[in-house]
Amino acid sequence: MFKRILAALLCTAVVVGCCSCGKDKELSLTSGNNSGGNSAEESTVDNQTYAEATEVMNFTAPEIGDTVIIMKVKDYGEIKIRLFPEYAPKGVENFVELAKQGYYDGLIFHRVISAFMIQGGDPLGTGMGGTCIWGDKFDGGVDGRLIHAAGAVAYANSGSTATNGSQFYIVTGMELTDDMFDASYPEARKKAYVEHGGCPWLDGGYTIFGQVYDGLDVVFKIQRVETSQAEGSKDKPLTDVVMESVTVAEYNGEDLKWSISDYN
Repeated sequence: MFKRILAALLCTAVVVGCCSCGKDKELSLTSGNNSGGNSAEESTVDNQTYAEATEVMNFTAPEIGDTVIIMKVKDYGEIKIRLFPEYAPKGVENFVELAKQGYYDGLIFHRVISAFMIQGGDPLGTGMGGTCIWGDKFDGGVDGRLIHAAGAVAYANSGSTATNGSQFYIVTGMELTDDMFDASYPEARKKAYVEHGGCPWLDGGYTIFGQVYDGLDVVFKIQRVETSQAEGSKDKPLTDVVMESVTVAEYNGEDLKWSISDYN
């Protein structure tokens, strides 16, 4: 279990601005064993809960020719994302199809919180809009082999993974040390979090479907932009951070830069 010294962060840095911050939610997220709702519909994948998972797969290398996402952010650079159809099939399918439609092109990162995450994918730019390829919302489930390490890409939701739409976030998170984790916390997850940083308290509540393998420095630069603190637009960048294009491509064997320490 992640130590309760960080539990209070849930109420100051909750993803999507539409997630509740009640006591029950706090307990389930800090335990790391929340199922996050039903598993993905029509999925043949044997999703593992966070209690069952003994491996962390965020940093497994893609194969040559695997589908990846290239996100060009105006004035900042490119973010390249490895996808996990083997663990989040509906989440990947939704994002890939939306990208092919040009859905994300021109949208902004409407919510940015330093040492936490950057969030986008809402055509309204307010955090209240967006739909999936099946109409309204979908359930992408969770898989305990994917964690909220820095660079993880997941769907924002309004209380469960059954409310996934088009909005997503990329984790930046905080630096973590061994002494922040209880002795019972799974070793593989602890090792990954200590090496990369992240947001362990979010595990189990959100559908993670990708991991940044190049351009994490761009993500970290975006998290430092000046944001509004006004009611109704809190955490929105004062100057729009625009996704010029979000396209589907194939991995061609370029270097993998999983950690912020891989960048100058």
